[in-house]
Amino acid sequence: MVELLEGRYFKTFIAVLEEKSFSRAADRLGYVQSTVTTHVKLLEGLCNQKLFHRVARGVIPTEAGLKLEKYANQYIHLGNCIQEEMSDLDQARGTVSLRVQESFFLTRMTELIQFFKDEHPLIKLRIESGFNQNIIDKVLDHGVDFGIVPRDPQRHEILFYPLVQEKLIFVASNQLSQEVESDGLHVLNNQTLISFGTSCLYHSQSSKVLEEEGILTADALELPSLEMIKQSVKQGIGFAMIPEVSVKEELESGEFKSLQLNAELSSLHGLIVNKDRELSYAAKLFKNAVLDYYSVKPATL
Repeated sequence: MVELLEGRYFKTFIAVLEEKSFSRAADRLGYVQSTVTTHVKLLEGLCNQKLFHRVARGVIPTEAGLKLEKYANQYIHLGNCIQEEMSDLDQARGTVSLRVQESFFLTRMTELIQFFKDEHPLIKLRIESGFNQNIIDKVLDHGVDFGIVPRDPQRHEILFYPLVQEKLIFVASNQLSQEVESDGLHVLNNQTLISFGTSCLYHSQSSKVLEEEGILTADALELPSLEMIKQSVKQGIGFAMIPEVSVKEELESGEFKSLQLNAELSSLHGLIVNKDRELSYAAKLFKNAVLDYYSVKPATL
């Protein structure tokens, strides 16, 4: 089978998987659609498995297609590593991919990214946002070089490098905070818990803490960005648990306040990588830059 495989087949397969469409994959790759169809059929013949189901608005992967994703990513990555290693190493080049929570990137990484880009202008960074579990899944499937997650996944397939201990707090509008201060935490029973959604570790942590405090919120509001959560809190729509550093300016300016609960909350963010992943020269440089950057920072910022 190996002698019949070509890297372009895997690139086509991944494009179809991500675009969920043969036609969009063709546009992305600069092929005619028949070429995409041919590549997928050749892969299906080699695997002796159907890789996609056709649905109303495109295609979705079969169970075999989902299993193949990991190996397709590894095949493409290996080819990229060879190309980069054979390039002139006097000036590193290549692409490094990272998936990280938006809140961590905004509050902890922009300075590091600027420094790295200045030091290695020919290395491209591809940064995606995500939450704890889908970051882990992407690393396991070799979809990215690295992930940054809010706690150690404790998976034997993953290496975890601690970066920074993050203090977490509940925040609310000034009016709601005053009500809690005067009447007690039971006021929150009638309020909305705002979060990134059930896929976010912060959501499960906050729900557990509230349950321990005997608080059952009226409902939940899921929002996709840190800024949307902060604006909703300011408007008094509800309250949220987020990293303290991400609302430092708002707390100092008095735009909203921290709610005082009994629990001390924190999360240990760390860099993760699939232990079986062959890191390119560019990825090794990025990993070293990340670990060096956080090693000179205090344990809790």
